[in-house]
Amino acid sequence: MFSLTVRDHMMIAHSFNSPRFGPAQALHGATYVVDVTFYRDELDADDLVVDIGLAGEQLRALVSQLNLSNLDEHDEFRGHNTTTEFMARVVCRRMMERIRSGALGQEALGLKRLKVTMGESHVAWATYEQDL
Repeated sequence: MFSLTVRDHMMIAHSFNSPRFGPAQALHGATYVVDVTFYRDELDADDLVVDIGLAGEQLRALVSQLNLSNLDEHDEFRGHNTTTEFMARVVCRRMMERIRSGALGQEALGLKRLKVTMGESHVAWATYEQDL
């Protein structure tokens, strides 16, 4: 299987709703490195996994919707702890929507799998993967 990864980052604020999180229950910031990996069994007619330029543009547009915002203020996240794991799934599903809408080109419809890795620090990250 072939893969291609693009990277961006976002800075957010959020808090958590459980004593399990200790001091992170209070409002705090995080900077995530966001990697999106696209997978396909065979290269397309132009010998690509996906158009790297379009993939980067779409990731940039996606993270810009969340960048420099307080996730606690987003209605769609109400009732959830916006952990690194949770946000990896959010980014993955939003990118899947973009693929299905044709935003990454018709060739991207041949993609088989998507993986999002959210780097919380140089020693901790979370990943969410899903078949397309």
